[in-house]
Amino acid sequence: MPTVRNKIEAEALNLDIQARARLAGKLLMSLDDPSVSEVEQLWLNEAERRLEEYRSGKCQGVPASEVFQRAIADLS
Repeated sequence: MPTVRNKIEAEALNLDIQARARLAGKLLMSLDDPSVSEVEQLWLNEAERRLEEYRSGKCQGVPASEVFQRAIADLS
């Protein structure tokens, strides 16, 4: 049994190109004004993703002293 989201996606993809463009625009505009809890959840997800990448060795950390030196140089 398809989920509500799957049904909505399928129906949206069956729209003509102009209707899909209008819908896409409205969806994109809705991202410009997320609630505080949505923003907090997005940052939590991002922090967890970055931590997992660090722990798995996909990326390396940068010493704080280097980060601060770069920031000061960029602001000077």
